Amino acid sequence: MRKNVERRAALVDAAIEVLARDGARGLTFRAVDAEAGVPVGTASNYFAKRDDLFTQAGGRIYERLQPDAATLGGMLEGPRDLARVTALLTETVGRISAFRTGYLALLELRLEATRRPGLRAVLTERVREDVEANVARHLESGMPGDATTVRLLYLTLNWLIVENLTLPEVFTEEDVRRLVADAVERSLPRQDPR
Repeated sequence: MRKNVERRAALVDAAIEVLARDGARGLTFRAVDAEAGVPVGTASNYFAKRDDLFTQAGGRIYERLQPDAATLGGMLEGPRDLARVTALLTETVGRISAFRTGYLALLELRLEATRRPGLRAVLTERVREDVEANVARHLESGMPGDATTVRLLYLTLNWLIVENLTLPEVFTEEDVRRLVADAVERSLPRQDPR
């Protein structure tokens, strides 16, 4: 297998685009080559089988969805209250929604994982790590709420993102912001104003 790291990343990014546009059945080496603008046969020189494309696309999506250092650092700035949690989660929904093809490809991968045990194992590990990292960051930050609150908000906001990306006319941008705020307000315990 070829070792050119930049070319491999470009092929994996192309696979994400193909998944989002054509679904799992459309993810072929030829389609990835065409999307990446490389000669036919290039993807098959980098990946032994389609399963490799699926698993590497899943990992790459999560890399690209991660918040940058400034966003993570910003979590520790300002008050630790409902308004701050709402702002952070609104940013998260916006950031994830901005990578529309990545999230749609991830939905395709999740469906494909029901048929591919290796992919299911990779995604299960990655999602579990992501959820637990979110829980740990939240608890370490001193923000209101516990681990269960973080998990419930994760589940709620994931479906809001799915709705927003797949049926964008259901909720307006203002509806999305309001729903994030309502989810936070209803999930977190009331703070004593004293």
